[in-house]
Amino acid sequence: MRNVMILAGLMIGLGTVMAQMADRMTATPALASSSDVIASASVQDASSGLRSIVIPRDTRGHFQTEARIEGQPIGFMIDTGASVIALNEKSAARIGVRPARNEFNAAVSTANGTIKAARTRLAMVQVGDLIVHDVDAMVLPDEALSQNLLGLSFLSKLKRFEFANGKMVLEQ
Repeated sequence: MRNVMILAGLMIGLGTVMAQMADRMTATPALASSSDVIASASVQDASSGLRSIVIPRDTRGHFQTEARIEGQPIGFMIDTGASVIALNEKSAARIGVRPARNEFNAAVSTANGTIKAARTRLAMVQVGDLIVHDVDAMVLPDEALSQNLLGLSFLSKLKRFEFANGKMVLEQ
């Protein structure tokens, strides 16, 4: 288990570095204004049955979106370097997930060091028209995670996700 957590930490760090490199390598289009932070466009191709969502970069170069979990809107930053969805305690409480102190028993490596997190499973996560069931997640203390992360436990259940032309495209 320790090796898995170390690998998860390395993947988070590698994902962050790769995202920064991709940002530098692509031409920078006009960035979204702060009012567009959680803007996205959903598209459905009736002939193929595919649904997709396009998320523009925010003013910091990150991809912000809103997901619905247990009917509650929760703001996320898409993080392809995060192994799982990471929720801070405040957001987790909004969807009814309130781990006891003794459930914070998973060591997680972050950019700020190793912290304890609580494992959970989300029955359904919806981003636009994209719906994913049975998604692994971690709850981290509020002081350790200011921004919720939409990680690979969600993204890997999609048909594809890609960064192209300054936008993140999610397809199911």
